[in-house]
Parts: sequence; structure tokens; C-alpha cells
Amino acid sequence: MNSLSGISRREFMVGASAAALGVRGWPAESPAGSATLAEFDYGQVRLTDGPLKRHYDRIHSSYLALDNDRLLKVYRQRAGQAAPGADMGGWYDADGFVPGHALGQYISGLARIGKSTGDERCHAKVGELVEGFAATLGAGDRIFAGPNAETVWPCYILDKHLAGLIDAATLSGVASARELLPRVFRGALPYIPEHGHDRVGKKDPPYDETYVLPENLFAAYALTNESVFRERAVDYLLDREFFDPLARGEDVLPGRHAYSHAIALSSAGRAHLVLGDEKYLDAMRQAWNLLTQTQQYATGGWGPNETFIEPHKGQLYASLQDTDDHFETPCGSYAAIKLARYLLCATGDARYGDGLERLVYNTLLAAREPDSDGDYPYYSTYSPRARKVYYPKKWPCCSGTLVQGVADYAKNLYFRAPGSVLVNLYAPSEARWQQGSTMVQLTQRTVFPLEERVELRVDLATPTTFTIGLRMPAWLARPASIRVNGEPVYPEMRRGFALLRRTWKSGDVVLLDLPQSLRTEAIDDLHPETVAVLRGPLVYVALNPAPGTTRLARLDGWQHLAGSPGIFGARHEGNDLIFAPLYFVREESYTTYFQKS
Repeated sequence: MNSLSGISRREFMVGASAAALGVRGWPAESPAGSATLAEFDYGQVRLTDGPLKRHYDRIHSSYLALDNDRLLKVYRQRAGQAAPGADMGGWYDADGFVPGHALGQYISGLARIGKSTGDERCHAKVGELVEGFAATLGAGDRIFAGPNAETVWPCYILDKHLAGLIDAATLSGVASARELLPRVFRGALPYIPEHGHDRVGKKDPPYDETYVLPENLFAAYALTNESVFRERAVDYLLDREFFDPLARGEDVLPGRHAYSHAIALSSAGRAHLVLGDEKYLDAMRQAWNLLTQTQQYATGGWGPNETFIEPHKGQLYASLQDTDDHFETPCGSYAAIKLARYLLCATGDARYGDGLERLVYNTLLAAREPDSDGDYPYYSTYSPRARKVYYPKKWPCCSGTLVQGVADYAKNLYFRAPGSVLVNLYAPSEARWQQGSTMVQLTQRTVFPLEERVELRVDLATPTTFTIGLRMPAWLARPASIRVNGEPVYPEMRRGFALLRRTWKSGDVVLLDLPQSLRTEAIDDLHPETVAVLRGPLVYVALNPAPGTTRLARLDGWQHLAGSPGIFGARHEGNDLIFAPLYFVREESYTTYFQKS
């Protein structure tokens, strides 16, 4: 356990007078079928600056620029309609691996971005794509594209269509999208199983993905009130094979396909809320513990060659030599970040926010950005002198989860409870919500994670009493300091959050300092001398290292490079090394793991 003078960071009271504050409005951990915390709606939070905003804006522009005719071409070809536009290529084409597979995810991501930013171009594009897709269904409601599409991943494609239509209806206001949900489901019924089935490895049959489908079936039921969606959602839950043993505390991850089973936990999260069965929360907790304690690299990624490893056998270490495919990045990030949000909402425990932070900065933000013609990132590589590369085939599955995951950046920042708002991620942003009869705006200014200070300003028309909770990361190098309007405050800690309860007035400012230091983290328990370097939430890598550079320079010899925030220089064994956050890397080669000197 990380500690400060023998007291864990999670137990640390930022001051000694917490009892005098009389903190209220912080609920107990949720019972089954409810939540301790709630997410903000997409339209209530917006990014204003910083690396997340720049990444968000580039993805926003990239997907908005996709040509509608190209996206709809395979569906129009299958329907015998005029099909203008160039072929997409890769996985997406009529003769590709899974024709038209990601259309629903592109619609979903654009709807989320449109709601968050107010960009009407996104909503217009969503409406055009839904209308164009609907026009291809015909009397038989044929929802699949390509001549053999019904036999290739029908559950997977149905899930993406449902996600796109649900978000089109609820976020972009496309009324026809709600009406399409029953038609799309009917069109899939002849090709999908009556019950969910498990997938063992990367290619072992049955080769389809029912894993996250219950989440969207439950959502479709909530939107339409048609019981058939709920019934099939229940039938697809992998209780016997996966959730039940996890809930009993068993480790059933080794050998299983990593992404499929991680994303299945989102179905458990929705089942916990809809069905009120505590076992789904227990399963998610156990899976999170196994992921973070036995499966993950320092980045938060997991699943070399898309497979969960056997723990305590040095297999993560071995993977640095035997594969370059260490983490299925946009897909895996999307799955793990959603799991973290479900758990954070259910428990109010900041450790899930810590994991979410690690994933956002070192996996999703650090993935190579797509080009304009279907080249997308897929795997992250942590072996020596690695490079960020594209997947060999255009428009792979990660092209769909990339836009959905980045669109959800706004979802990861703030959470609410009765009488409280919690700051989970530190990034320049604004959140707006109704507190009683008063509209409140909380504005965050910071250069975090490259610097330690965070400023939060409260603006509201009428003084109002509520709690602002600040996540105190487990990686803190020493106690955080908190000031309100220049005066030190000593708030109570609850489950890793420092709780500031007061009657807030417009113009009140909270200054938070989150001390960071360089530290190492071992690859696994059998190889404690093979380590990655972190500072705060960021993994640091050596840029363009010389061949054979495997030893780690002493951390106390690292120096900030003047004029280059976030970059360090180190001298080691006659070589000058440059270390930077993994998300800084573009075309450079880099090394993530080293041997301790």
C-alpha cells in the first residue's frame, strides 16, 4: 500500500478539523439497482483546453469529415440502390471482413460530440446517416450489409446499430431513430442466437460478440418500453460462464479473449441497475481487482495478443519479447473506462477514478491518430524501441470505439450526488448544473498533468450550499494542499475524495496542488527489476533510444528540459536520454520498460 508516514493516501485527512465541517449529502454505497453517483449529461460538460480537448477536436473534425455516401455505400449496394461514392476499403467494404460494421458507432460518436459541443453539423450528419440507412432496409428489414453479412458477427453488428440509433434519438433528436429500433431488432432475429454464448480465445468459435449487447438491449427497452428487448438482454447475460464465478471471487480471466470479456462488464453494470441483482456489482468489483492487480501494464492496458494472461507466471514480462500486440487500445480503453464509470457511480470510490485517469492519459489519448483514408490504431506496443503503427486493414473495429471513447471524455470529468458535485479528472473544462433553484457553473483551469496546480472557479447567481468533492489520487507524492479564496482548508476525506461543503458565492476560487514525483512500477510480480517510469498519472518513455538501451537512468538525476514542459533529460551509461509522456509520441521510436540500475 502506498503510504504517507504510515497512513495510506486514501486514509489521509487533508486536515485535522474535518469533523467540524459537518459534511452532509454524501450517500452510502449504493444498494442493488441504484447508484451512489450520477454521470453528467453530455450537454452539461465541455472541454475548454489541454491535451484532451485537442485530441477531442481532432477526432471531432475527422469523423465529421467522413463522406456519407461512402459510409452508406455497402448498405445501398446490398439494397440494389444507386450507390455513389468511393469504396471504403478494408473491413468495411462489401467484400471486407465485416461489411458496414462500424456505421452505428460512427453515428453514436457524432451524436455524443454534437450534444457536448452544440455542433449542429454533427446532428445533421447523424440524421442523414440514419435516414440513409433506413432507406436500405426494405420490407424485410435487412440490417446487414454485404452478401454474407448475416453469417459474420450478426450480434456484433446489431449491437452497433442499436447504440447508434439510441444515441441518435436521445442526443441528436432524430425521432425516426427510435422508431427504427424494433425494425432493426426484427431484422436481426433470424441470425442471432436465443441465448448468449461465450468466446474463449482470440479466434476460437463461436466467433461473435454478444458480450456488450445486453447493455444496449436494456437501453432500447428503456427507450421503447418493448419487453422483447429486456427479455433478450437477460438471455444474453453470461451468468453461468462469467458473472457468477466472478461474483464468487474466482479468477476466470486467464485464456479468455480480453476485450470481449472486459466489455461484457458494461452489460453487468446495466444489469445491476435494471435487475437490482448485487452479483453483477460483485462481478465488476472482482474483475476490476483482477485487471488492475494481475493483468495490466503500467499504462492500464492489458491482454497481449488479445488474451488475458495466467497471473504469477511472468507472462506480462514474456510478452515484451514475444509480441508487439500488447493492448487492443481504443476498444480495450472504451471497455475499461466504462467499467470504471459504472463502479465509480455504484460505489463512490475514487480508486476507480484513479484507474480511469491512468487509462485516459496512457492508452486512449496515447493512441496514434487516424489518417483521412481509413488507417486507424489498433494495438499499443510496450516492447523496446517500439513505434505507433496502424492496423494492416483499413476501418478496423477500433475505428468505431475510438470516436465513442473520445466523445466520452466529457463523461469522465465530473459526477453528481444529491447536494454534491465531484471532480474526477483534472482538465480545463466547464460543468453546468441546477443546484436547487440556482444554475451553477464550475470552471476548471489547469495545465495538469504536466503541472501540479488546478484552479476551480464557482459562478452562480445566488449563494448556495453544496459540496465539491476533489479526487485525491493514490499517486500523490505528498499531501495535497487546498485553498479556498486564498485560505487553507482542511476538508473531510470520503472514499478518496476531499469534500468541501460550504455556501458558495459567485467568484469563489479553489486552488488545489497535487504534488507529483517520478516513480517506478514493475511489469509483474516475478520481475520486479523490469519497470516503467511514471509521474503523476503519466507513463514516461525514452524517445528514440539507441539500440541496446535497456538500463534505467537514476531518477534523481533526471532534469526538466527548459522550455519543454513535461520532458526530462537524463544521462546514463554515456548516452543522453530524453523521456516524455507516452501520449507525446508521434513518429519517434520509444521504450517503455527498463531494467533498474
